[in-house]
Amino acid sequence: MKKFLLFAALCSLPWLARAADRPNIILIFADDLGWKDVGWQGSDFYETPNLDALAKQGMVFTAGYAAAGNCAPSRACLLSGNYTPRHHVYAVQSTDRGPKESQRLVPIPNKSGLAKANVTIADALQAAGYATGIFGKWHLDGPDGALPGEQGFDTVHQSHHSWKDTEINDPENPKGVFSLARGAGEFIERNRARPFFVYLAHYAIHTALQARPATLAKFQAKAPGAQHSHPLYAACLYDLDASVGLLLKKIADLGLEKNTLVVFTSDNGGTQQSSQEPLRGNKGSYYDGGIREPFIVRWPAVTRPGSASAVPVINVDLFPTFLAAAGAPVPAGKVLDGESLLPLLRGEASLRRPAIFWHFPGYLNQPVIRGRELDVRTGFRSRPVSVIRKGDWKLHLFHEEWQLDGGRARLESNHAVELYHVAADIGERNDLAAAQPAKRDELLGDLFAWLKSTDALVPTRPNPQFSAAAAVGGKVKKGGQKNEKQE
Repeated sequence: MKKFLLFAALCSLPWLARAADRPNIILIFADDLGWKDVGWQGSDFYETPNLDALAKQGMVFTAGYAAAGNCAPSRACLLSGNYTPRHHVYAVQSTDRGPKESQRLVPIPNKSGLAKANVTIADALQAAGYATGIFGKWHLDGPDGALPGEQGFDTVHQSHHSWKDTEINDPENPKGVFSLARGAGEFIERNRARPFFVYLAHYAIHTALQARPATLAKFQAKAPGAQHSHPLYAACLYDLDASVGLLLKKIADLGLEKNTLVVFTSDNGGTQQSSQEPLRGNKGSYYDGGIREPFIVRWPAVTRPGSASAVPVINVDLFPTFLAAAGAPVPAGKVLDGESLLPLLRGEASLRRPAIFWHFPGYLNQPVIRGRELDVRTGFRSRPVSVIRKGDWKLHLFHEEWQLDGGRARLESNHAVELYHVAADIGERNDLAAAQPAKRDELLGDLFAWLKSTDALVPTRPNPQFSAAAAVGGKVKKGGQKNEKQE
C-alpha cells in the first residue's frame, strides 16, 4: 500500500515525462572502509587507483560522514534518510554488547531492521520512474525489517547480510566484488533507455578478508608502510577498487557517463586491523575514525573535476540529493533529516543546516585504537553517546556520566562532555570542554534540542548488574549477547 500510494501520487506529475533530463544514479557503498584507507587520503601501503581517478574526476568531501558507527544502523540511515532516533536501528543485532558488570545504564533496545513502512530512497525513485536495483549487502531484514524487494528495489542480486552468503567459491571473485559489479553493469545495460538507480553495496572489505591470489602476492612482496602494512587487507581493498573500475568502464562504454551521478562512500570507519590516524578510533566508535568516510560524488554535468569541499556532510544527505537531482518531490509525509548536496556540487559555498548529529544509546564491545581510556580498559568500543558536529566543532555527550554523575551541575569534573575543534585538532586529542565553556554550552543546547525534536530514546535507568569494581578493575573481559569480532 505504501508504494502504491507513493506511485499514484507521483505518476501524475509533469516532470516524470522528462526522462532524458534526469540523471542515472549509482551509489557504491563499501563495507568497513576507513577514511585513511584510500590512496587519495594518503595511505602509505594500500593502493586504490580507480577510486583515486574517480576522486580526480569529481568532488571529494573531506569531512564526509556515515550516520552511525557500524554496518546496519548506517545502512538504515542511508536508505531511510533518517537519523537513528527515528528508526531505532542502532547496532548489529544488539545494543547490549560487552561485559554487563561494566555497563552503568540499561541500554535502549535495538530494532533489527528497517520497517517496511519507512519509505526508502529506492521507493521514492521507483515511484518517480526509475529502474531500481540492489547488488550486494542489505543487512536490514531482521524480524523488525523487510526484504529489499519490499523496499523499492525491482532487481535484487545477492542481498544477504553476511559475507558467508556471498559468491565466494571462486578465488578470482573475492567477496563477490566482480560478480556484483558485473550484475550491476548488466542491469544498467538492460535499463539504459530509462533512468536507473543502482545501489552497489559491497561486502568488501569486511572480515573475513579475501583477495585474488595474484593480488595478495603483489602486496606480500611490497615493503610495508609506516602506518599500514597488512597484505591481505591491502589486497582485498585493491580487488574492491578493481571492481569499481569495472563498473565505471561499463558506464563509459555504454555512453552513459555524462548523465550518471556516481557516489562512492563507506558505511563506517575501518576495523582495528587498519589504523585511521590521524583520526581517533575505528569502526563502532563515534570519534572520527569510526564515522568519517571516503566520500566522492562525480556527476560530469554538474561537478567540477578535482574539486573538494570541507563542508561536513553525512550519508542521510544522499536521499534528498538524489530526489533533487531527479527533480522528484519528497514523498508525502516523509521526514528527511539530511539536506540536498546539489548546492555544494554546483560549487556554492555552504548548506543551510547548522549541524549534523549521531545518537547511539547502547554498548558495543571490542575496544578501538585510541578509544576512551576507561573503554579500552573494560572492553568497549562505545558506550551510550550522542554527538554533534557544528562547523569546525564537535561535541560528545556521554550519557553514563551525564545521567549518573551530576549532569550539567558537575560538568567541570564528571567528564560527561568532550569538545574538540576538529579543524585544528582532527585527531580529537585536545578536549576543550573546560577551556571553552561558552562553545560547549552552545553545542550542548543544540544537541539537546535535536534529541527532543527527534524523540530520541535516551538511557536513564541504572543497570542493577553494574559492578564498580569490575568497571575500574583494568581487565578487558568478553561478554554481552554478541562478541563477533567486526560487527
